[in-house]
Amino acid sequence: MNKDRIIEILHDQLAHQKQVNQHLSDMLSAQSMQLSDQSTQLSAQIDITKQLSNQISLLQQSIISLEEALLKKDESVDKLTNKNRGLSKLLENKSEKQDVHKQSTTTCNAVVPEEIPPIEKLPRKGNNNAKRKEFYNLEVEYKDKFSDDPNFDYDNSKHVSIIESIAYKCTPMSFTKVITRLHTRSFKGDIYAAKADVMPLMNSNYDASFIAGILQLRYIYSMPVERIVKFFAENNFEVNKPTAHALLKKSALLLERLDAVMRGAVLEDHYIGMDESYHKVLVEKTSKNPRGSVNGYIWCALAMTKKLLHFFYDNGSRGQDMFLNYLPSDYQGAISSDGLAVYKRVETDEYPNAIRLSCLQHCKRYFLDIENDPDARVIIDLINKLYQRDHEIKSEWSDDRKLKYRQKYAPALLKKIKSKLESINNRPIKKNLPKSQLATAVKHMLKEFDALSNYILRPEYRLDNNSVERAMRYISLSRKNSLFAGSHQGAKRSALFYSLACSCRLNKINTFEYFTDILNKMAAFPQNVTENVLRELLPDRWCK
Repeated sequence: MNKDRIIEILHDQLAHQKQVNQHLSDMLSAQSMQLSDQSTQLSAQIDITKQLSNQISLLQQSIISLEEALLKKDESVDKLTNKNRGLSKLLENKSEKQDVHKQSTTTCNAVVPEEIPPIEKLPRKGNNNAKRKEFYNLEVEYKDKFSDDPNFDYDNSKHVSIIESIAYKCTPMSFTKVITRLHTRSFKGDIYAAKADVMPLMNSNYDASFIAGILQLRYIYSMPVERIVKFFAENNFEVNKPTAHALLKKSALLLERLDAVMRGAVLEDHYIGMDESYHKVLVEKTSKNPRGSVNGYIWCALAMTKKLLHFFYDNGSRGQDMFLNYLPSDYQGAISSDGLAVYKRVETDEYPNAIRLSCLQHCKRYFLDIENDPDARVIIDLINKLYQRDHEIKSEWSDDRKLKYRQKYAPALLKKIKSKLESINNRPIKKNLPKSQLATAVKHMLKEFDALSNYILRPEYRLDNNSVERAMRYISLSRKNSLFAGSHQGAKRSALFYSLACSCRLNKINTFEYFTDILNKMAAFPQNVTENVLRELLPDRWCK
């Protein structure tokens, strides 16, 4: 091959290589342009992503704020619901209702609506052949009555038959002025003088029966002293209010030694129920307390088996020391109470030999407030089944039989209740708001559940603390009728009298007869009388 041909071939190859290089460069430029376009698109997508993330964070914040608003709204709705419930209970109270028909009859120019029909006089009902009650303890007065026909002549008539017609009449409270004439006589040169009867209060003309009448009306029938004074005046006996208060004060001094005896007797019981309630107490007005009154708390301990009630008071305190100082750490038995924190100290090592029984009715009330809720209705029905089964226990059964029956049915029902409570409690927040009424009721009952279950340990234990709460109604009635206690000392005196009076009620003792007797006995006792003698004066051992 000649040299020119080789040069020509090399020129051709060079030209071809240039074309290939040009093509590659064109391809590279095209790819670079595509890459630049893609980078632009990626940067745009990154910007969009940033914007979306910002929007998402804003939405999350708004969701959180909405949830907080919903929770607050739920709390406010609960508060309004509770207020409405309280108002509805007040309106349902018959004693506070306004009788529209009575108002219309006493208002001037009142018009009776036409749609209200007149009240028809119903025929007198018979006794449906039921046996009428015979009051054998009443004093009987016989009265003979003959025909008032003018043609009737008693002397010339003959007896045919007698039909007895019984009627009961009431004689209002009567007062008697007893004048005892103390005679002094001489006999065989000696002088014999009669001694006056011992009165319960020194330098007082009022005997024990008079004071007992005031105590019965005040502490059993919840009449304030001012009303008692008016009641006495209507029955022809004038006594002023300061005198009545002085009689109560001096009687409390005479009976105060029974307070410590009552406490000791209650603590001997192996089953005690406890509660507390407030009463308005007048105190000195200060800059911190311009109203001059405080809520003083009266505590109560009920010996369930002995049926003794002990009310105690210390300057109105509701502090935990009131309970801890009352119940000794070596107490052996059960304490029934509500969910107040201080009562739960019984469940700690401070009281190694004691157990606590919680009140099922307190837990049930939380659910009764929302009984329209289907979950609450289930819990209520299960609690009612516990009561129904417990009421099947007969009083004549032996303790062993009662306990075996209770331990047979109770564990299964308690397990169902706890399972339902836990299922509600474990729901998501959206379905069970933490401060809703249902959630509050469930959490409260779960906290009390172990103490609630302790009632199956002994046959005499009860499902609730209602016995003590019934006793505390006397404090509620006093709070309503008397409005306030005159001082802390006055409230303490009331606690003493309530202890004795309410214990009489539990033991079915006539309080008038009881106070009349013990006032005379306490006045006759020497100062060094032993507690064993005083113990026999408490209502569970007192004999008429």
